[in-house]
Amino acid sequence: MHGKIRHRGGHKKSRVQKKTWLPLTVIVIGFVLILGGLVWYVTGNDTAVASIEYHPDDVAHDQPFVAVHEMGEGPKIAFLPRDEPQPKIQISEANYDFGNIGPQDIVEHEFVIRNVGEAPLTISRAYTTCGCTTAEISARIIQPGEVATVKLIFDAGFHDAAGQTVRRGLIIENNDPNQSQAEIWTQASVRSN
Repeated sequence: MHGKIRHRGGHKKSRVQKKTWLPLTVIVIGFVLILGGLVWYVTGNDTAVASIEYHPDDVAHDQPFVAVHEMGEGPKIAFLPRDEPQPKIQISEANYDFGNIGPQDIVEHEFVIRNVGEAPLTISRAYTTCGCTTAEISARIIQPGEVATVKLIFDAGFHDAAGQTVRRGLIIENNDPNQSQAEIWTQASVRSN
């Protein structure tokens, strides 16, 4: 009888070990999923990449324009029929930090938009989230494989932003059916003096 007790005790120990691995496995899988989701969110949901290599000949200059702060709705987006080739927008960076700047500084950064799709990418409207920010965009229509340059300009002295960290964006409404409202965001820590 003493042998049976030892056997049952060893059997229970085995069950206990199996039960302790289950919560640990769930925690590890949960952590990996959360980390993966965070990376996906921060990188712009596959719209933004670290950098876009291009040759100057690849830059589109069809209908250049300046995006400013606008209120209200713009024109309807002219999507292509679903059964035809589609455009696909790719942005060099979804977020850029100007760092510490002076209260009257005007800073700028160049972003790149590439059409990695199979049909022309058309920007129907682009606007900034504040009057302190403008964007010079080299083209309204970007052919497959071409890029458009975006010079985003932030004027810290437009409003009294001294002593604040500000975040400003550019919204790009376009005919990519999977990302019809692409966004570029910048931030700056504006010094008091």
